[in-house]
Amino acid sequence: MRWRILGLLFFARVGLGFQFQTVASVGDDLVGTFGLSYADIGFLIGLFMAPGLFLAIPAGYWGRYMSDRIMVVLGLCALALGGAASSLATDSWAIGVGRIFAGAGFLFTTLYFTKMVADWFEGREIATAMSILVMSWPFGIAMGQVGHTWLAQTYGWQVPFQAASVYCIIAALAVYFLYRPPHDLPEVTGSAQVALTGQEWRLVLSAAAAWGVFNAAYVTYLAFAPKVLESHGQSAIAAAGIISVGSWIMIFSGAACGQIVDRIGGRNTVLAVCMGGAIAALLLIGLPSAGVGASVLFGLIGMAPAGVIMAMAGQAMRPHVRAFGMGVFFTVYYAIMWITPPIAGAILDVTGNPQAPLLLAMILFAAVVPLGIVFQFLKGAPEIGNERKV
Repeated sequence: MRWRILGLLFFARVGLGFQFQTVASVGDDLVGTFGLSYADIGFLIGLFMAPGLFLAIPAGYWGRYMSDRIMVVLGLCALALGGAASSLATDSWAIGVGRIFAGAGFLFTTLYFTKMVADWFEGREIATAMSILVMSWPFGIAMGQVGHTWLAQTYGWQVPFQAASVYCIIAALAVYFLYRPPHDLPEVTGSAQVALTGQEWRLVLSAAAAWGVFNAAYVTYLAFAPKVLESHGQSAIAAAGIISVGSWIMIFSGAACGQIVDRIGGRNTVLAVCMGGAIAALLLIGLPSAGVGASVLFGLIGMAPAGVIMAMAGQAMRPHVRAFGMGVFFTVYYAIMWITPPIAGAILDVTGNPQAPLLLAMILFAAVVPLGIVFQFLKGAPEIGNERKV
């Protein structure tokens, strides 16, 4: 049963990446239509993450009063509404409003998708399950990298937003009618204790920082690596297709990486090898005619540990505080994800060099390894007496 549930959640979560990728795929159209800079495009990309700074912890609390299923359905509907609003925009600020609505939906769905999988797979192949769930994000992004670019060039920049909104509505209906919670899940009510221990706070914060910098580096790569290929003479569609190769490959490499860590262990060794591969891929993409090889290396090695990193969140806290703890986790994640794209866009504006933002991505990928080491150290540290819950 749990694998069928995971398949349903994977299908629904694809809509998150599909909606997120819209602005990155039509960025050049928005620059030409509204006179934006690439820092502005980065701001619109990052705006998708802004609601998480303010809503993540409240969303964790609200889970005491509403079921996970309803929270996800509402989130998917908000994603659809935000995409529809952006598609109707006649000025750039209206696109931003749509991104905020979509970002709020992204927050609720991401938080509760993660909680659902942690509830179903706690103590049972959780790294593998999280790897599969997390791969729905690049799956949706890869769909958008090719599909959105083609739709925009064929029908106009508005259509990718509309297509992503339709997908999110279909996903909402699927979750509403098909999702069931696990039978052995402890009941959580409005009066339930939701406090984290001191150790849980430290574990959540270190896991969130690792997940945040990892994803910020990935989003920087998605937004600016195609421009590196275009500077080498590739068309926009060809560049998007080449970069999407890595996203398709990581769907499979991520599941394999989760299996390796579940069966053998060695999480931090895996992280070190994979982050080295990610940095090598970003260096390689700067060489003419090396785009396909760099994309393959990036997807096969660099992005493989995504689910392994996300699994740290589920391992950081007890089940009955998981909704609130995920709120804390995603607050940190969203803060990192919000500020990174505008910084990367500003780097491109200042330097005029499309490879320059990728240097920022390399630094972020490198930071994942020490954060993983910190998490393991904290996980092994004993709780101090009856440490006060905060």
